[in-house]
Amino acid sequence: MPNYYSIIEVNPEWMLDQESMGSKEKFWYREPEVEPRIDFLFKYPRPGSGEHWSEKIAAEVARCLDIDRANVELAIFQDTLGSVTESFTRNGLALFHGNQLLEVTVQDYDPERRYRQTFHTLDNVWQTLEQAFAEPEGVRNAKLEFAEYLILDAVIGNTDRHHENWGLLYRHTDVDLRVRLAPSFDHASSLGRELSDTRRDRVLTEGRVGAYSERAPGGIYWSADDRNGPSPLELLRRAVRVYPDYFRPGLLKLELLTENNIMEIVNRIPADWMTDSQRFFAVALMQYNLEQLSELT
Repeated sequence: MPNYYSIIEVNPEWMLDQESMGSKEKFWYREPEVEPRIDFLFKYPRPGSGEHWSEKIAAEVARCLDIDRANVELAIFQDTLGSVTESFTRNGLALFHGNQLLEVTVQDYDPERRYRQTFHTLDNVWQTLEQAFAEPEGVRNAKLEFAEYLILDAVIGNTDRHHENWGLLYRHTDVDLRVRLAPSFDHASSLGRELSDTRRDRVLTEGRVGAYSERAPGGIYWSADDRNGPSPLELLRRAVRVYPDYFRPGLLKLELLTENNIMEIVNRIPADWMTDSQRFFAVALMQYNLEQLSELT
């Protein structure tokens, strides 16, 4: 019997505030009289989607690859299956999202435009990181970490790395201002979570998992003149050619993610949370993506 992930039962009395950012319904909560005092974000999956299990699987894949990420657990709130994400903005840390940062560094950047924000390019992200860190080492480390986030996106097929789904953490000390890249977060739009089982089965039977992966437009554009962002895989292919020193170290980490690791991560989702079709597709998608990424090392 698989060693299933634990499930948190969220008590309505723990609720704090609704979260307005993003398009999905969610709320913050905190367990009383529990130390340390940490806030958690409960997310409702969209009806008919697998956004709860995709969020958890993505976090566990990141853990396996030793990529900095928000901690995620499966959760139930009033009989509704969902996920909870642990807050990483505590101990004086403040999160500034990518759109807030890009507005300052990129001329005429519209921080309110979520869809088809073609100025959300990798080069503009690089420019933002270059201005955020005072020392060259800080810039390099931030780019290396961000490259790992994009590698994670390519593995799991995360198409939602828009400009509110990354950011920088700031903290004022008595002597200076500390800055670091925020952990990777919000990976629900991955692993084919939006497909019906009928379509999943058809894609699997017809051998079109690769086509599904290659055609999925991502949240980061290559050029401001492009109509759509490239797929997470195609973004990696282009990025490795132009910025090999930033992406190759993260690609070498993919050796940590074996086929057995993938199967174990997926199969630890409880049986009544995921259908067999969803499991088969998630595994097949990651296997295809890893095969493609192996050609870049």
